[in-house]
Amino acid sequence: MDNFFKLKENGTTISTEIMAGFTTFFAMSYILFVNPAILSLSGMPFQAVFLATIISSAIGTLVMGLFANVPYAQAPGMGLNAFFTFTVVMGLGYTWEQGLAMVFLCGMINIVITVTKFRKLIIKSIPESLQHAIGGGIGIFVAYVGLKNIGFLQFTSDANSIISSSVDNGKVTNVVSNGGIVPALANFNNPAIILGLIGLIITSILIVKQVRGAILIGIIVTSVIAIPMGVVDLSQVNFQENSLGSSINELGTTFGAAFGPKGMVSLFSDTSKIPQVLLTILAFSLSDIFDTIGTFIGTGRRTGIFSKEDEAAVEDSRGFKSKMDKALFSDAIATSAGAIFGTSNVTTFVESAAGIGAGGRTGLTSVVVAILFLLSSFLSPIVSVVPAQATAPALILVGVMMMASFKEIDWVNLEEAIPAFFTSIFMGLCYSISYGIAAGFVFYVIIKLVTGKRKDISPILWVVTLLFVINFIVIAIL
Repeated sequence: MDNFFKLKENGTTISTEIMAGFTTFFAMSYILFVNPAILSLSGMPFQAVFLATIISSAIGTLVMGLFANVPYAQAPGMGLNAFFTFTVVMGLGYTWEQGLAMVFLCGMINIVITVTKFRKLIIKSIPESLQHAIGGGIGIFVAYVGLKNIGFLQFTSDANSIISSSVDNGKVTNVVSNGGIVPALANFNNPAIILGLIGLIITSILIVKQVRGAILIGIIVTSVIAIPMGVVDLSQVNFQENSLGSSINELGTTFGAAFGPKGMVSLFSDTSKIPQVLLTILAFSLSDIFDTIGTFIGTGRRTGIFSKEDEAAVEDSRGFKSKMDKALFSDAIATSAGAIFGTSNVTTFVESAAGIGAGGRTGLTSVVVAILFLLSSFLSPIVSVVPAQATAPALILVGVMMMASFKEIDWVNLEEAIPAFFTSIFMGLCYSISYGIAAGFVFYVIIKLVTGKRKDISPILWVVTLLFVINFIVIAIL
């Protein structure tokens, strides 16, 4: 095992990798329940999406671990599943089968641009200051996810600012509001928020004291404390429940549906809609590509997962000789695999940072995560016992660690500071890594143009920035 995963070479051990795998899995296990909840609103059967989420996550993560030997986990991406349901299906009126066909084509496009090195050229075209901003921005993003999940934030929306809402069986399931929404610190008057605060304090102390396995210990201890506090009610958990049988039966509805008469066959039947179809696939692809690139740059650069040699090989190597080559390819094939089973874009999860923060450095971490995903098909009630307040502190503190990348940015130089600011702040506030990168690119290009430094803008950066602008225009029109 040491020879295969090169544990000593990467300064890690089997026990550290296992702990890191558990940490990453629990930090992202919410996707098992959230993804089916979102995609089922499009008409997809809940149990089928539940199993498709498990299978696609396990496949993508296993390939990432065994082929690329890096500690990243994959699963259907948040934001991308919302775009699938609320924009593509509910907004544009496509069937969920056609949506899956678009996701499959998006995955194929990602495979092509990865094999042809275009994806790697994008990475090399990103200015160093923006790479540091992406690292720190992902720290903001991850910490914000943790603060939101822990319950520390509450949001008040002015009635006049509500743009739209979705209602299912008399219950409001989704509300879209503009700038009239105001964030605030929640009142510490319920057990869940108090539990989150306790978990954050415990995990902070363990990390500062450099306790081995601090993040995983924090998750476990907080989960145990949640029981007497009433946040987790064991009497409501059906440990005998095994929905695997019904999930397998329902999976037949979504498996291969992307290629059926309601999917790929009908997607291009209306020639007047072909431009819209292509632009929607572009929107899927851009978000998927830059979510992954941002995660790799933000976490891999600082921790040394991708070495200087790997970064150099991205530009010079042929085939799949470097970790980065293999990681990008592993991510690309996961999206198409997920579409085949019946879920939206599978992408590299930013919550992988939790396991990396716990010491994960090789693909063994990913293999552990993949195994836990497979086991969750039998043990979903146990997985659901771990509350968000137990995993959120890990995300917050990993975010704190990642924000160290900001010290590499020359904040006094506004030519560097302005693009870096918009890159990092948009990631958190727009809840999207790709939108943060887009904002940084746009402002970088503008500033270089007005300062007469056009030569600093690489051809790839021109192309990608233009694609982002087109993407924003398309989304506005849709």
